[in-house]
Amino acid sequence: MYKKFLFLTVAIFFFLNSYSQLSVGYHQSNLPFINIGYDINERLTPELRLGTDQFISDMSLEAVLNYKFIKKESYDFYAGLGYRVNAFEGLVAPVGLNFYPFNEKKFGFHIEAAPILLDADILRGSFGIRYRFLKN
Repeated sequence: MYKKFLFLTVAIFFFLNSYSQLSVGYHQSNLPFINIGYDINERLTPELRLGTDQFISDMSLEAVLNYKFIKKESYDFYAGLGYRVNAFEGLVAPVGLNFYPFNEKKFGFHIEAAPILLDADILRGSFGIRYRFLKN
């Protein structure tokens, strides 16, 4: 199942041929992770998230599809749904805020709360940094 999940997630990111904008980020929490996101359009962003600060055998992978309910030049508010495998496996429902306080809107910060449900029943809170590879 893990290999099928990984293949499906990679396919979502690399086989879309519409509007795109790539972003990377780091979330600090008790369950920290790095993420790579790929805006399909102005509102939808699938993300692949990989747990950090763990032994390789315990590394977790998440696939999440976020929808930006509010999208402004300096910030956006989003919520999403996804699934996490390996450690603390379960349904993930993130709600967060990205904000870009600098003149050039590539680098920013984010905060997020994400319940991990089913087997885990955890509420994960995180904060961190984000970089968007904006097209000129």
